[in-house]
Amino acid sequence: MDQNRGFLPPYTATGRSALVPPMPWFYSGNLLTVEYRTDVDKVRAILPAELDLADEDPGAVAFIWADWQSCSATGEELLDPARSQYLEAFVVVRAKYQGVTYSRCVLIWVTTDFAIGRGWFQGYPKKLGSIYVTRAFNHGKAAPRVAPGGKFGASLAAYDHRLASARVTLREPSTTNGFVNGHPMVHHRYMPAMDGQGMSMLQVVTMRGVDADLGQPWVGEAELELFDSPWDDPAGLLPVREILGGYYREVGVTFAGGELLTDMSKPI
Repeated sequence: MDQNRGFLPPYTATGRSALVPPMPWFYSGNLLTVEYRTDVDKVRAILPAELDLADEDPGAVAFIWADWQSCSATGEELLDPARSQYLEAFVVVRAKYQGVTYSRCVLIWVTTDFAIGRGWFQGYPKKLGSIYVTRAFNHGKAAPRVAPGGKFGASLAAYDHRLASARVTLREPSTTNGFVNGHPMVHHRYMPAMDGQGMSMLQVVTMRGVDADLGQPWVGEAELELFDSPWDDPAGLLPVREILGGYYREVGVTFAGGELLTDMSKPI
């Protein structure tokens, strides 16, 4: 395999077939966020045993829609938009690990295979989904403005089943984009052992974006409905008990790697 190249499979002599190019990865996009409270025992149940609940507001959840454009260091994906554009919808809670408070993505759906590849490498539990979110434009009548009264909608489906619907009406500029997704991430990188006994890879890692270029956040009123299907159950896992608010923000960030906190992998 030494003569073959690529960051993730398939590895070939040219490396062009690799699902994902080498880091760093650059992201530019828009985030539409609805924060809400759920039952604390539901958050506890979705966390692995080695993670603890956050000390403050442990039942807080962020449901986030992201409209991304991304590329590697060469930027060549930007001229082939099918390789750079995708959407995702993801669910974040907060947790503590070894006394430090982190954000943690517990559910996530994306629209492309390369986003799944990057996510599994990082520890995000990504699945394919059908995702839509209202886009803002500065001209014409077919788009909201990022301004008071701007109205945004979003939806998520997977395997032809609707899983989430949201609406956010912007009210005013905000000092934050919410508080749930405001910490470094803590993730588990998993790979079951081939013999079915334990995990050949089980690592606790942390990461955050670097070189952040963040736009002005906006806050407003929000609505969020969650639904279950035979294959996904966000409503059952983290039901909506109280809406806290909605947010919109343009963001730019770079991912250049993370930090290994603990390695619990099965010895080979």
